Amino acid sequence: MDWLLALKALLLGVIEGLTEFLPVSSTGHLIVTEDVIRFRIATREAFIVAIQAGAILAVCWEYRQRLAHFARNLHRDAREQRLAVNVAVGFLPAALVGVLAKSSIERLLFKPLPVAAALLVGGLVILWAEARHRLRYGVLDLAGSRRARVESIDEIRPWDALRVGLAQCLALIPGTSRSGATIIGGLLLGLSRKAATEFSFFLAIPTVIGASVYSGFKARDQFVAAELPLYAIGFAAAFVAALACVRWLLRYVSSHDFRPFAWYRIVFGGVILLTAYAGWVDWTQ
Repeated sequence: MDWLLALKALLLGVIEGLTEFLPVSSTGHLIVTEDVIRFRIATREAFIVAIQAGAILAVCWEYRQRLAHFARNLHRDAREQRLAVNVAVGFLPAALVGVLAKSSIERLLFKPLPVAAALLVGGLVILWAEARHRLRYGVLDLAGSRRARVESIDEIRPWDALRVGLAQCLALIPGTSRSGATIIGGLLLGLSRKAATEFSFFLAIPTVIGASVYSGFKARDQFVAAELPLYAIGFAAAFVAALACVRWLLRYVSSHDFRPFAWYRIVFGGVILLTAYAGWVDWTQ
């Protein structure tokens, strides 16, 4: 095995796991990192499928009790039926747009400079959304904050789910962030941070699995035995990093907002654009 290539696979797996569920864009980070470390393999699409599978498995593991209850009681539990409907409704818009536009988006926008622009714009949107959210649900009494319109994931309605799903379509633009689009979209629609974050996690399960299956089918010829160790390294790294990230994020949103992620996006995207404009780094190769 090429150990340098294995280290690159490990790094990319960690980055996928850490960024898949944060509002900072995993796809954007992977595109920029691959460019920086010169990660060039003929089976890239299969590798990306492997690390995405590791990240989504982490969410399934974290919510394994709820998912097991969901599977056992879907036919008789109104709460689980409502969740199933909401996830299906939220999933459909991005699935339809993704199938129709994925190839064009990848050809035109899967490059560091468009990613940097999306990171910067997305950061500004998060700052605006947080300011708007604080005005509506800021601390108003001794008990704490005014209740959001939707406090719990079980209070989400299909109409809310559809609008969050439409927001998720923006994440097809690399650098936007799937979790960022769904979480911030949820906040703008009146969901609490916890409800928006948890629904984003549940919506990620069919979305990322669907995208991985679709990409995996298209790249099925790339799944070769010789590359399995590389896929395994990336998969394991993504799983561990994503599990740690999901657990941390659930604690974080209980008492913090998303402004630090917005500033991170602005700085990260700004540095890429500045270095490109000054000619210090050639991001077009």
